[in-house]
Amino acid sequence: MCSTGWGDWNMNTPQRISITTRVTLFTAVVATLLSTLLATALMVAFHRFATESLIEEIVAAGGRVAREVEHDELVTPLVERTGRNLQIVDSRGVVVASTSRLRGKPVMAKFTPDGTNIVTRIVCGGVFPSGQCNIVAAQSAYRTGGDWIVYSASPTVPPYIAPWLATTVGVAAALLAAAITFLGYRIVTAPLRPVTAIQAELDKINETCPERRVPIPPRRDEIYDLADSVNRTLARLQAAMQQQRNFTSDASHELRSPIAAMRAEIEDALHAPEETSLPAVGNTILRSLDRLEAIVGDLLTIARQDVGRQVEHEPIDLAELVTTECGRRSDASKRFEYSLEPGVMVTGDQARLSRLLANLIDNAERHAATTITFCVRRSPGTNRDAQRFPHGIAMLEVLDDGPGIDPDKRELVFQRFARLDTARDRRAGGTGLGLPIARQIAEAHGGILQIEDSPHGARFVLRLPLR
Repeated sequence: MCSTGWGDWNMNTPQRISITTRVTLFTAVVATLLSTLLATALMVAFHRFATESLIEEIVAAGGRVAREVEHDELVTPLVERTGRNLQIVDSRGVVVASTSRLRGKPVMAKFTPDGTNIVTRIVCGGVFPSGQCNIVAAQSAYRTGGDWIVYSASPTVPPYIAPWLATTVGVAAALLAAAITFLGYRIVTAPLRPVTAIQAELDKINETCPERRVPIPPRRDEIYDLADSVNRTLARLQAAMQQQRNFTSDASHELRSPIAAMRAEIEDALHAPEETSLPAVGNTILRSLDRLEAIVGDLLTIARQDVGRQVEHEPIDLAELVTTECGRRSDASKRFEYSLEPGVMVTGDQARLSRLLANLIDNAERHAATTITFCVRRSPGTNRDAQRFPHGIAMLEVLDDGPGIDPDKRELVFQRFARLDTARDRRAGGTGLGLPIARQIAEAHGGILQIEDSPHGARFVLRLPLR
């Protein structure tokens, strides 16, 4: 038993993730990264500012003690301050005074000030608690007998500076990331809301009525253009479906007529064989078969035209095309007259353009009273036709002296199986597909086939791009 493959396809298909979810997740990740970078940058800036402020305070505290030493105004014990340590070292390197936490301990740092400069460094361990680093500032104090050194120190600023500050920045970064994520969600859902409505309406159209159209959003943006394109596509699909239904109905009717005629003829011969003969029945059936064969041939031609077969690109002289096609009709019942300008060249498919001209001649022969006239000439293109006919227009006209076609019915004859309530009707022997095929060939060559005014009869005008 063969597998349909649906289960395997369904298992290997990635789980559906909506555009809204993907964009929201992307926005959340980017917002989180940016907020984290911003929070880190702020904390680094705050940490640098706090460190610089702390160094200024340490230097200022040591400077006050250094002035007291220089003026012999030192008051001991030294003034205590939370997190602040001081040491006074004489010229022999002996600690002469210190804050209580460093009393009895050696010098807190090994470096000395360079001349009058104040030197600050970070010192870890030593006289300080294990694992603790301090910013130490050393500055000179001048006394009789040598220079003394005043060391002032304070623990380094932690990376988080202060718990409340780190908490505040962290919460602000989280709120910023959440706000950006929510904004991204709103931004993506607002434009997609019309898309959802369009999808829902399309589902209803597929299920119920093809005449319905999707809603057009009020703002002229990409979604508006999408909805407009969808509506135009639906209109073309509806027209194509209607044309297909009409074509199927008309084709069925046209094929039924010769089949019904053959059936009736055979049934009459079977019921009353003495009233007819085999040659008579055969001739009648052959006429119906000829018509049936012509209809089927035209249907096949239209099917090939609808597929869009590639047009050959070969130079063709319209005057020669007319004389060649008319020369094949030595048994024509109508008189041919010509007005052919030589050297009117086009590019196209010789066989298909011959079919176009043959269909126009067949139509003219069925309806002309006595004469069919052919005209070939050049015509300059207008500015409006510059894109279709960049080098000018090659014109081919086929005129007959028959009853003509009313202006309001001229486009009707180019519809498949169309019939007019005039002398140009089914009794003339056509299949109702020759002129639609001719127009299809003209359009495939970038041209136009129309019926235009004439003093009498019908005047078919073919315009092709001049080579």
